[in-house]
Amino acid sequence: MEPASQSSETDQTQRSVGWRVRLALIILVWAAIATVFFTNRLLTNQFTETTRNRAELRLALYSGNLQSELSQSAIVAQLLARDPALIGALNSADYQQSTQRLISFVEETGAANLMLMDNDGRAVAATDRNRLGTNHRTDPFFLDALRTNGTSFTVTPREAGGFSFTYSRKITAGSDVLGVIAVEVDLQKFEQAWAGISAAVFVTDSEGQIVLATEPRWRGRTEEAALAQQTPQSAIERAIRATADWTALPADAYIQGEAVMRLESRIPFRGWRMTSFTTYESVRERVNGVLALEIMGFALLLALAFYALNRRSALRLALSTRESAELRHLNIQLQQEVAERQRVQEDLAVAEQTLEQSSKLAALGEMSAAVSHELNQPLAAMKTYLAGARLLLRRNRPDEAVVSFGRIDDLIERMGAITRQLKSYARKGQDALSPVKMGDALASSLSMMEPQLRQRRVQINRVLPSEPVEVMGDRLRIEQVMINLLRNAIDATKTVRAPQIDIMLSAGETATLTVRDNGPGIEDLDALFEPFYTTKQPGDGVGLGLAISSGIVNDLGGRLTARNSTSDGAVFEMQLPIMGSEADNGDRKINAAE
Repeated sequence: MEPASQSSETDQTQRSVGWRVRLALIILVWAAIATVFFTNRLLTNQFTETTRNRAELRLALYSGNLQSELSQSAIVAQLLARDPALIGALNSADYQQSTQRLISFVEETGAANLMLMDNDGRAVAATDRNRLGTNHRTDPFFLDALRTNGTSFTVTPREAGGFSFTYSRKITAGSDVLGVIAVEVDLQKFEQAWAGISAAVFVTDSEGQIVLATEPRWRGRTEEAALAQQTPQSAIERAIRATADWTALPADAYIQGEAVMRLESRIPFRGWRMTSFTTYESVRERVNGVLALEIMGFALLLALAFYALNRRSALRLALSTRESAELRHLNIQLQQEVAERQRVQEDLAVAEQTLEQSSKLAALGEMSAAVSHELNQPLAAMKTYLAGARLLLRRNRPDEAVVSFGRIDDLIERMGAITRQLKSYARKGQDALSPVKMGDALASSLSMMEPQLRQRRVQINRVLPSEPVEVMGDRLRIEQVMINLLRNAIDATKTVRAPQIDIMLSAGETATLTVRDNGPGIEDLDALFEPFYTTKQPGDGVGLGLAISSGIVNDLGGRLTARNSTSDGAVFEMQLPIMGSEADNGDRKINAAE
């Protein structure tokens, strides 16, 4: 009876162990399903938000570049309408040199086409010689220019497709209308630039009509008509395509049956809006990559569990040969899984390199927006000088007006120098540094800000050392930092009854420039130097000035800091490595009410 009893107990033990193993396998399978499900949802939300943030940043950069191009072309039309050579040609009807003069302006301004018309609408000079002699008396841009006193902007369809964007302004001599100058803006280059990305982008006017788009078939349509043209005819076909988006959140729209993310941004120009459609392809790829690793891990656990079951079966049946075969087979499987894991790791390494390159391209895009921001300062100064020159001419003081025009010419040269810095942002360290006198750079910066200081009646207190303070650097970039600090100080004192800015230059172990205002101070010091952080009203700034200034100072081996004053206002300090000996001969204080 004992052998039978032992056999029964052994069978019961084996059945108990087998049941526990099956229960463990069921739990493992359900744990794998739950893990994959929640991981998919969590990573989808996270990666979708990241993709949306990048799309929003890209949309902001695109709209800023477009607004900058339109603003620059409007100023070109305004300047050409006051060009003495063109006015003289219309008065004398001698247009021999007019076309060549317009061609020289095209090379300087980057406009697509310039055309000069007399008061009858006949093209008397044009950069496109095929338009010479053509009559534009009934064209919208000619009529709009005659009706308005300022610069008019016209969008007209082209026969070859697309739209033509033209700024026009009438040319007058006293109360007589001599003609019209037309500046055609090349906005098609933005479409070509946008076509290089995976997202679809279009711009609509105030009436909802698409005027610029990466898809040529969308031009001239509304957004609803454009999407209806691209969407499959069958609703069932679209539903089948949508089932493939199981890793994406509810889609904003569908293009050709594919779920896309829709983002919209307002362009501060005549009610224009920019819209982009970004696919979820990158989100699906990244989520599926992580899910593949998880599934592979659970597969390894299942493989080990089945191996344990097979081993117990082999031991129970005492089949050593079968056990060896199973072990060899398992070894082969493990080698294949290891090879697959190595391949996945290599794919991840390639993905990391791709993301690094994308971040470099995003940085270049940010530098492009920075150039647009830096041009606002010379443009504001030019506007002030033009207003002063106009007033001086009305008061019959042409000599003083010529001085204002000379300053405007200097500002134009400075704007050209600022735009050339985009290469230095992309290729650091190629421009050789030279000795820079901080006092001269400060004087130049104050001269740039002189109109704003005089208009606001800001009291400037300067404390300068008696000996020159020299540093190794780039004078233009150092002046950029100084102008940014001065402008921020001016803006901070807008609400102060008696605005005051204290500037102190000292030389010790470092050359330190301190700018202090008596404004309300800084609320968030931690986010002050972050890109796009600003407390200004929309249209007054994009929040890049301090971020760019900090980067410039860091590139020159120094640092830019900010703090709140113990009394009122904020204090900014720019420290740069000094060149030469320290200045110990005392300071001199100059008080000037601007």
